[in-house]
Amino acid sequence: TTLTEAGYIGDDVETILQKLLQNADYNVKKAEMGIIYIDEIDKLSKKTDRKSNLKDPSGEGVQQALLKILEGCTCNVPQSSGKRSGYTETVTMDTSNILFICGGAFVGLDKIIEDRTTNKFLGFVENNDAKNSEVIKKIQPEDLMKFGMIPEFIGRIPVTVGLNELDEHALISILTKPKNAIIKQYKEMFNIDGIELEFSDEVLKSIAKKAIELKAGARGLRTILEDNMLDVMYSTPSNKKIKTITMVLNKKTNKIEPKIEEFEETNKKATI
Repeated sequence: TTLTEAGYIGDDVETILQKLLQNADYNVKKAEMGIIYIDEIDKLSKKTDRKSNLKDPSGEGVQQALLKILEGCTCNVPQSSGKRSGYTETVTMDTSNILFICGGAFVGLDKIIEDRTTNKFLGFVENNDAKNSEVIKKIQPEDLMKFGMIPEFIGRIPVTVGLNELDEHALISILTKPKNAIIKQYKEMFNIDGIELEFSDEVLKSIAKKAIELKAGARGLRTILEDNMLDVMYSTPSNKKIKTITMVLNKKTNKIEPKIEEFEETNKKATI
């Protein structure tokens, strides 16, 4: 989303090729067979409902600037970071064999698809309880055009795929498995104070279920954890007696609560 039209504050479209070249250790042949993933591509849509007449430098113009790179062309890519100028050394790159993957949330696209696929008659709409992920799978190029992507851009990306929503198992994996997983971060924070932190399986399932209910996806996991861990994080560092904290689910209240285990007192005063 940092991409803007040439001449505006932001990154030119050649920046994505420059980053690929940097990751390939400036080996041009290696970079020419690379993969570029452009995230938040839906933010480049045309702003058709804008009331202002001001130009949007991060919308349609960027889509048009990406056309040449997507279809395959020979580009002059600046070696150093920053805006391209007459003093910057450039490298010639052919983008014909680079795989481009564009992804985004496309909020509101499901409504556009539903309007096209739902049977309407005499002012009534057919009741459709299909999941968002099922609706997205019916995507057609015309839906993306209504969303704000220009026809030339859609034409250069032949494969369009609607992905499934994250399920409970996937969200638990995101919580626990990655190198910088949120659960690992919390364990490390408590470990600094000499406290061992554990989470029961029921707690992890509860957090995943709540994220699905809120429709917040993986980003909602941190918010839910922050809400449940706030009190514990403030109260425990000052208590040096605590050995282990296990976060458990209270089945009566359906709330996540800490189960605290303290060190055993070994130096008891002798009674006379």
